[in-house]
Amino acid sequence: MKHDPMATANAMAVTVAFIAVVCALAIILAPDLSLGIAQSWFHGMDLSKVRTTVSPSMGSLLYGWITATIGGWLVGYVFASAYNMFAKKKK
Repeated sequence: MKHDPMATANAMAVTVAFIAVVCALAIILAPDLSLGIAQSWFHGMDLSKVRTTVSPSMGSLLYGWITATIGGWLVGYVFASAYNMFAKKKK
C-alpha cells in the first residue's frame, strides 16, 4: 500500500491541530487533571516543578498550535515518504 505524502501530511496536521486544541482546553479548564495525566504518561516523574500558576496567553496558545500543526504536517510527510521508500525496496 502506497501512502500519498501530501494526504498523509494533511491528515497528520489536522490530527495534531485537534489534539493541541483539546490539550489547551484541558490545561485551561482542568489544570490539576492535565498535570496528573501528563505525570502518568511520564511514568510518575514529578512535574510539579514545571507547573505554572499563570494561565497560558492566547498568543502562546496560538503559537503552540501553529508550530505543532506544522510539525505534525512535516512528520506526516516524512513518514509517508519513508514508508514509500521502504515499501519499494521490499518488492
